[in-house]
Amino acid sequence: MIDSILIATDGSDAAHTAERLGTTMGAKMRVRMSALSVVEDKIAMGLRADSLGIPPGPVDGVETFLKARAEAASRRVGGLARNHGAECHTELLRGAADDRVVERGQGVDLVVVGRDGDHAGGRTALIGSTAYGVLRKTHKPVLVVPNGAEWGGPVILAFDGSPGSRLAARHAVEIATRTEQPVHVFVDSKDKGRAAARFDEVRRLLGGLPSPAREVSSTLGRPDVKIVDTARSARAGLIVMGAYGRNRITEYFLGSNAAAVVRTSPVAVLLSR
Repeated sequence: MIDSILIATDGSDAAHTAERLGTTMGAKMRVRMSALSVVEDKIAMGLRADSLGIPPGPVDGVETFLKARAEAASRRVGGLARNHGAECHTELLRGAADDRVVERGQGVDLVVVGRDGDHAGGRTALIGSTAYGVLRKTHKPVLVVPNGAEWGGPVILAFDGSPGSRLAARHAVEIATRTEQPVHVFVDSKDKGRAAARFDEVRRLLGGLPSPAREVSSTLGRPDVKIVDTARSARAGLIVMGAYGRNRITEYFLGSNAAAVVRTSPVAVLLSR
C-alpha cells in the first residue's frame, strides 16, 4: 500500500514537473509527502581539481549558489503541497544525488523523480543520470515523470504476466481507486491464447476496482511502442508496469520494455517492484 512518497528535486524545470505531479497525486491519495534536494559535492569538487596546475575558480560562490538553489527547490515543493491543502516535509542533503535519493527512499513506499533533470538538453539516450541511478539502485517502486507531464486521465496498466506486472496491477488498483481514475489494461496479443490467459488473470487482480477496466490489445509492433501509443490515445495520466518483465536477466540492461517506455513516454511511468 502506498502511504508515503518521496519527491526528489534538483530545482530544474524538468524537476518542477515532477514536483507538481507528485504533490498533486500525493494530496489526492492523502499520503505522507517528503521532498529531498541534494547539493552535488562533485560539482564544487571538480573546480578544486589542481592536477593541471590551473587555479581553482570561485568555489565558495558555486557552493553558495548550489545550496541556495536546493533550498529554493525545497521551499517550492512545500508551497505546492500547501496549495493542495497538504503538508510536505522537506530536506536538504549533500553528496551524490542518486545515492541520497535511494537512501531516503528506503523509508517511503514510492519515490518520485523527474526523468530529465537539470541537464535535459544533454541527457543520455536513456534518461537523466540521477533518474537512471535511482532506477538501477533502489528496490522501491519509482514514479518517473517526463518534462511537461500532467496529472489526470486514465491509468494504463501494462500487463505481461510477470511478477512485476502483478505488483503493477495492485498499484494500478490502489491509485485509480484513491484518485478516481479509470484503468485501461494493455496486453500484447501476438499469441492469442496467451493474451486471453493474461486478460483472465488481470481481471482477477483488478477485482477491487469500482468499475471494470477497459481492455486493449494489439498484434503488431513492439510492446513498448504500443504501450506508449495506448497512453497517448487514451490521454492517460499514468502508465503502471513492472520494472522487470518476464526475462529479468535481459531486461536488467538497457533494452528492456520498461526502459524504452520510460525513455519515450510523454506521461509519468510508475515502475513497480
